[in-house]
Amino acid sequence: MQTLSTQQQVPVYPFERDEVTGSNLFTIVRSEGELPYEENLLIPHRKAYYLLVFVKHNRGRHWVDMTPYERKDNTLYFTRPSQILVKEAATPLWGAYLTFTNEFLALQQNAALRELPLIQNPYNGHELLLTAADGDFVEEMLVKIEAEYNRPGEWQHRMLTAYLTVLLTYLSRLYMEQFTGDEPSADQRLLKTYQAKVEECFRELHEVGAYAALLHISAGHLSEVVKAQSGRPAIKHLHERLVLEAKRLLLYSALSLKELAFDLGFSDASYFNRFFKRETGTTPAEYRATIRKMYQ
Repeated sequence: MQTLSTQQQVPVYPFERDEVTGSNLFTIVRSEGELPYEENLLIPHRKAYYLLVFVKHNRGRHWVDMTPYERKDNTLYFTRPSQILVKEAATPLWGAYLTFTNEFLALQQNAALRELPLIQNPYNGHELLLTAADGDFVEEMLVKIEAEYNRPGEWQHRMLTAYLTVLLTYLSRLYMEQFTGDEPSADQRLLKTYQAKVEECFRELHEVGAYAALLHISAGHLSEVVKAQSGRPAIKHLHERLVLEAKRLLLYSALSLKELAFDLGFSDASYFNRFFKRETGTTPAEYRATIRKMYQ
C-alpha cells in the first residue's frame, strides 16, 4: 500500500462530469472486465462524492481509512466523501458503480435519500454482502437506472429518482439487517443525527453544547440520549471522530504535527498532542512511526 511523500497532501478527486450525458451530479458506469481504476487511485485519496460499487466479480485488496478489504463477488461496496481510499492494484471488474454528489442529495426531489441508513452510514460500514436474490435485484435496478440515464428527456430525472429510491431503500434495509437487525427508534434517530452533525462539523465544533444548539435541544438531553443509545458519552463520539481523522492523516499524509493540529481545529499543537495521547495512549509521532512501519 502506498503512502504520500513529504511534498504531497491527500488529494481530493472531484466529481467528473459525464461527457456523453452532460450529468454533473450523478453517473452510472458499467464494467465488463475493464480496468476502470486509473493510476491515481493507487495512492491515498478522497473522493468529493458518494460511491457505490456493485461487484459481480473482482479480485484484489483496497483500503478504507485504516481497514483493508479483500474484495468479494456479489457484494456492494460504498463510501462517503470524507473517507481516505487506496487500491493496492488495478484489477478487472465485472459490475457497475454509481457516483453522486452532496448537491444531488440536496435536490428537493432527492431529500429523502439523504436520510437513508446506507447514506448516513451510522455504523461506519463499507461492505454489504448480498445473497443471490439480492444480487439479482440490484442488477435489475441498475439495468433500469442505466437505461434511464442514457435516455434524456422530460421524465428522465423523475424516473432516475424513482429507481434510485427503490435501490437505495432496498440496500438500506439490508444494511440495517446486516449491522443491527432492528429498525431505529426516535432516540436512535437522534443519535444518528448527532453523529451526522459531528461528521459535518468536527473540525470547527469541539463542544457538545454547540451540536445541541444546532439540533435545537438542550446539551443535557442530547448527552443523556446519546449515552443511553450508544453506551458512550456524546463528547466521546466527537473525540473518536477527531482521532479517526488524525489517524488517517498520520498514516496517509505527510502533514507536520502542527499542520495536522491546525487542520483539525486545534490552535495549539501541544494541546493536540496531549489530546491524542489521552485518547489513544500514544503520541501522534509515535503512532505515525508505528502505523507506517506496520503497513509498509
